[in-house]
Amino acid sequence: MSYSFPFDLNEPAEEDTKELKNHHHRRRAKLSCDLRMQVVMWLLNNQIEGKLKHGAVQEVANLFNVSRRTINTIWRTTRRQKAASEPYNMSIKGHNSGRKRIQVQPNAITEINMGDKACIRDLAVQLKVSSTTANRMIKRGLIKPHTNPLHPVLKEANLFQRVKWVLNLLKGDTPTTKRQYYPMFSFIHIDEKWFYLSKKSQRVYLERNEKGKYRAAKSSKFIPKVMFTAAVARPRYNAENECIFDGKIGIFPFTYQEPAKRASKYRAKGTVITKIVESVGKKETRNMLINDIIPAIIQKWPTSEGHKTIYIQQDNARTHICQEDPEGQQVYQQREFTFILVQQPPNSQDLNIQDLGFFRSIQS
Repeated sequence: MSYSFPFDLNEPAEEDTKELKNHHHRRRAKLSCDLRMQVVMWLLNNQIEGKLKHGAVQEVANLFNVSRRTINTIWRTTRRQKAASEPYNMSIKGHNSGRKRIQVQPNAITEINMGDKACIRDLAVQLKVSSTTANRMIKRGLIKPHTNPLHPVLKEANLFQRVKWVLNLLKGDTPTTKRQYYPMFSFIHIDEKWFYLSKKSQRVYLERNEKGKYRAAKSSKFIPKVMFTAAVARPRYNAENECIFDGKIGIFPFTYQEPAKRASKYRAKGTVITKIVESVGKKETRNMLINDIIPAIIQKWPTSEGHKTIYIQQDNARTHICQEDPEGQQVYQQREFTFILVQQPPNSQDLNIQDLGFFRSIQS
């Protein structure tokens, strides 16, 4: 009678095979400088009259998973440094194996034209390295990404108007007395901005197992938007450093109301609904200034002052009205207020606080 076995008797078992494979490939972790110093401290604490205890070398070798030869080398180095009254130094010398990093001269990137280093691939070609090497250099901080914005061109006439604008904000009548700026408590900055209902791509931070919210729209190119006009002034504080006026006049949308022309499942016919002004012109900005902004200034302005002259600063958009506007002349004086419309210099967005801070914080 013959028996068949599920395995070959001449073939070693799986466990024996693993042992044979690992027999010639047994690797031990190399000790870093900190671990070598820990070995030194352990050996110094386990010596008697300058000699190690019996079995100390094997014990520390098992503890740090290294060979006895490594421990003996560390101990000989320790005794030699102690005999020479030197500080214990376990820095590893001579271990400079592996491929060396590719070095690039510091001025090699500076000499490249701006148009030839617009992306990592172009930069890598100019430096004669691979794209992977260029990416590693960015992570190490040798190359820094930079966004280069496009600034408006200031002609000589624009520069002259900017200097004239700044000089008019200084106190004094002569160049020797013009050394201090007006506090600008009577200035109100107004500006318009389009705000979209949503973004085509939105970045959020989620928990590891959290799923992102599903967003959908009829069109990703024509997202609904509305224009707002914001008006802010400089805040005011009393002697106790308490805010008595926060400077927030308001933010007003360009919308209008009209009754619904037909009935639907959402509303009945004749229901007053709010619609967006899709094209903002001079008529809309004039109505916004007269009917919304000026009444809000009168309502929110501090009442502790007497007659007030308020300067409303705006940019040079074609839809803005000037001080000589006939309808504006009818309302520029109300109660104890006198409103004066001033246009900031052209191509000078940095002179209006809206673009610098308020709109940017809302957009973020």
